[in-house]
Amino acid sequence: MDSRKVMMLVGALLVAAVTAFAARSLIAGAAAPQAQAAAATPAPVVIDGPEVLVATRALPVGTILDATALKFQPWPKELVENAYFQKQTTDMSKLLGTVVRLPITAGQPVTQGVLVKPGDRGFLAAALGPGMRAVTVPVSAQTSVAGFVFPGDHIDLLLTQSVGGTNDGPALKATETVVRNLRVLATDQRTSDNKDEAGNTIVQTFSNVTVEATPRIAEQIAVAQTIGTLSLSLRSIADNASELEQAIASGAVSVGDGKDPGAEKAMLAKASAMPQAGNSTYVVGADVSRFQRRTVPAMTDNNAPAAMGAAPGAAMGIAAAPTRPAGPVVRIARGNNVTEVPVGGKF
Repeated sequence: MDSRKVMMLVGALLVAAVTAFAARSLIAGAAAPQAQAAAATPAPVVIDGPEVLVATRALPVGTILDATALKFQPWPKELVENAYFQKQTTDMSKLLGTVVRLPITAGQPVTQGVLVKPGDRGFLAAALGPGMRAVTVPVSAQTSVAGFVFPGDHIDLLLTQSVGGTNDGPALKATETVVRNLRVLATDQRTSDNKDEAGNTIVQTFSNVTVEATPRIAEQIAVAQTIGTLSLSLRSIADNASELEQAIASGAVSVGDGKDPGAEKAMLAKASAMPQAGNSTYVVGADVSRFQRRTVPAMTDNNAPAAMGAAPGAAMGIAAAPTRPAGPVVRIARGNNVTEVPVGGKF
């Protein structure tokens, strides 16, 4: 091969090698700034404006506000409205116990028009959920958890009564939980906790508690007040979640198809706050003391159903009801007449 051609071939190879090295260096140098720019942390946005009151979570209609529902947050000064609660002019303690009458989303500023203060007209109506009723229960210092029940708390209602009182010994003492998960709306016209000069909560006893109930449960509470003594039992926040899980597992509460997470969350929140009646638990005197009864005293023929041995209504000229035969009986119906015959008797 000609030496001239060899020199040209070697020169071409050198030029190609230099070009490839330069291109590789150029590509590596261009990628490094991009990676460095991607890894850089964006600078925090500084909001130059006053601090306004916003909701820390979604607040549906009827929510009784507590200290965890609100917070102050900087807001752009060109977007601040006169209806906003600003930090320098707002006393947070005066807003505790107020009720939301329009829904507020999380992070949204709270305006003065969406809150109903204690004593304002329509306060209880705004606090009640759809289809619910407000019922007032008389209590004492011993039956009201010593005053440690505040609006927004959830309680159980206990009924204590004496059953019987015949010649067969003392009456049966019994206490049962008749209603569970009642939301407290107010206590003796006071709907927010009072604080002293140091900011500490002042616990005060009260004689009446207003709770939220369904119409059916409201009727049951009214009857329970005439039977015996009502007591309050303060519930833990965790109880609602555990009972809701049990209701879902048993099929009493359906979570739906799961296609709408927002609707499912709202449904679960409503179910966990719903008062419940039935399936009540109870304790009788014998569960506390061995000297108390476990069963209801039996009625005998010699037992007088009313004081002084008179039948109920006898003093008013009302005939006494016939005595029910002891032991098993057979009921014989002839048209509209029903006759009870003791087993072994003549028909």
